[in-house]
Amino acid sequence: MSSPAEFYKSLPPVSKAYGTLCLLATTAFHLGLYHHEDIALVYPLVFSHFQVWRLVTNFFFLGKFSVNFGIRLLMIARYGVQLERGPFERRTADFLWMIIFGALSLLVLSVIPLLWTPFLGISLVFMLLYVWSREFPNAQINIYGLVTLKAFYLPWAMFALDVIFGSPLMPDLLGILAGHIYYFFTVLHPLAGGKNILKTPVWVNKLVARWNVGPNANSSSQPDRAAGVAFRGSSYRLNG
Repeated sequence: MSSPAEFYKSLPPVSKAYGTLCLLATTAFHLGLYHHEDIALVYPLVFSHFQVWRLVTNFFFLGKFSVNFGIRLLMIARYGVQLERGPFERRTADFLWMIIFGALSLLVLSVIPLLWTPFLGISLVFMLLYVWSREFPNAQINIYGLVTLKAFYLPWAMFALDVIFGSPLMPDLLGILAGHIYYFFTVLHPLAGGKNILKTPVWVNKLVARWNVGPNANSSSQPDRAAGVAFRGSSYRLNG
């Protein structure tokens, strides 16, 4: 791309929208337009004070401006975009449904006190990373020029880096768990002879068609998700 504006315009719709909302949420926080506690996932406030917006807004806060924030945003720009342009090409509704299902799964998991975390944005990003690592298992990843490994192991490598850097680990684990749940029911279970019970609902297809952001995929025209995608022959540097 000849300019950042053209690069941004070329991004697929769902990844672009989510990344933009995350960037705007952190920017607004630094401008003092709100306090991060106002959008955190606090279930007592959701149920007793009907602050239902917390069920959605907590997914858009990836933390304050920092190196970690930049890495999470780049993960959306790389792995989310590659998923949307690769296995989910011309299947915008399916990709959006994966995001919605992941968010719902994380909300359910976080009801358990031991698994609760106030912001699930990092978990949703880790879910994208996990699904990407299963769709492109043989891609070679170079981490900061020090270690090269297959993409299949990347989520755990990122988890190990968070251990070393002292970052909270629960968001990472929740994202990996949500990603595995989605991948199990859409790929592994059908491969074992089971039925895909997570087909994209009709209302998601209608929503995509109404927004005119992608083809209105349906179950009769979708490629077989159980086939998966094994990407071979390319390498990616985590830091650039």
